[in-house]
Amino acid sequence: QVQLAESGGGLVQPGGSLRLSCVASGSGFEINAMGWYRQAPEKERELVAASTSGGSTNYANSVKDRFTISIDNAQNTVYLQMNSLESEDTAVYYCAAARSMILSSLRQQDKYNYWGQGTQVTVSS
Repeated sequence: QVQLAESGGGLVQPGGSLRLSCVASGSGFEINAMGWYRQAPEKERELVAASTSGGSTNYANSVKDRFTISIDNAQNTVYLQMNSLESEDTAVYYCAAARSMILSSLRQQDKYNYWGQGTQVTVSS
């Protein structure tokens, strides 16, 4: 099976930056896409950013000018560089990975097979 290990969350001032990392580990698996979702209290989990192993990306409109997702295919690692953070970015951020993915389904969370435990990002004002 696959384990996703997340790191990089924490407390940051508005306007600050954080970089989240997520490493997929295990044996006998193939990853075709990785992404980040977030969930604020009493809100639905939503896509933040996702990327195929080939480098095609998709961002939530609220973050596309501020966040950047990247994948290191050799290490099965996905990063989320978050700049110009706002209070509205406060949430638990979850890493996800998919064995199979097509571009038209990149935003669909039910297409992801593996999920991390979540890491808290708090942007204080």
